[in-house]
Amino acid sequence: MPTPKKGPRLASSPAHERLMLANMATSLFQNGRITTTLPKAKRLRPLAERLITFAKRGDLHSRRRVMRVIRNKSVVHVLFTQIAEMMEQREGGYTRIVKIAPRRGDNAPMAVIELVTEPLSAKKATVAEAEAATKAAAEEAPATEAEAPAAEATEAPAQEAAAEEKAE
Repeated sequence: MPTPKKGPRLASSPAHERLMLANMATSLFQNGRITTTLPKAKRLRPLAERLITFAKRGDLHSRRRVMRVIRNKSVVHVLFTQIAEMMEQREGGYTRIVKIAPRRGDNAPMAVIELVTEPLSAKKATVAEAEAATKAAAEEAPATEAEAPAAEATEAPAQEAAAEEKAE
């Protein structure tokens, strides 16, 4: 069978690449950050973010899907309890890739891939809160608009009567 031409391969075969990425994801969740080559870090990022998204769901099916990739049960437990809890407020962007100096022996581009542990910025939290308030107000608006014409109908005769008394 010919080797697939679609997409870059980090190793000799797709199976070997899957195993390498699984090992790097396990190390990333164990240590919080790893140093690797830039292409490997770029290939690891989508896998790690997908696994964190599964961990945020927290159900049994998600745990089993993560266990297909990460075979270490203690790392999966840490992912579902600690890392998913840290990433609860984030909607994505769970990892960060920082380029560092090239490797000394072969001048390969190196990078550090790490989990983003800082809390969401105050500005983004405020924006999210404002959007939630706007959504809630939009849901309540149709109900108050239906009540408003009825209230105006009861107030209108009283205002007309008051205007007539002033005219007399």
